[in-house]
Amino acid sequence: MFDNFLIRKDSLKNDYDAKGNIIGFQMAVRNANYRGVYLSLHNGYYIKADGVLYKRDVQTFEINGREPRTFEQIKKCVWEHWDFDDEAILHIYKPGGLKPGKHTIDFQQSILAAYGYLPTDEEWVKNPPEPGTGAGSDKTKNIVTYELELQE
Repeated sequence: MFDNFLIRKDSLKNDYDAKGNIIGFQMAVRNANYRGVYLSLHNGYYIKADGVLYKRDVQTFEINGREPRTFEQIKKCVWEHWDFDDEAILHIYKPGGLKPGKHTIDFQQSILAAYGYLPTDEEWVKNPPEPGTGAGSDKTKNIVTYELELQE
């Protein structure tokens, strides 16, 4: 149910480099886990924009006033916390970004279990599952579709 509120509806924007070139797009995301999570448990996103899949290797994540980081970097952030109510920015590398107008975004957050012990925990820390497979999705079991308008 909370899955429908994980992207702030007015946050879809193109990303620009220092020269003003569009290098991708971004959106503000929220944490589905009511306790928050340590960043090292955050595994990336299943993101499909207008039918195009953007895997974890083109995603960076901006939280806690720090520069955007890859999920390989975040995997080592064992003491840094993402609190439930804090908004983060998910950046997707896509030269040229998105065109003006409405976009269909399929979305699933992948955060490994924040408490308890599952038989998969040790393996997933070593080899995180691919976002969108359902494995490691913790509180977001479903891929949710959003209709968002690109903001300027």
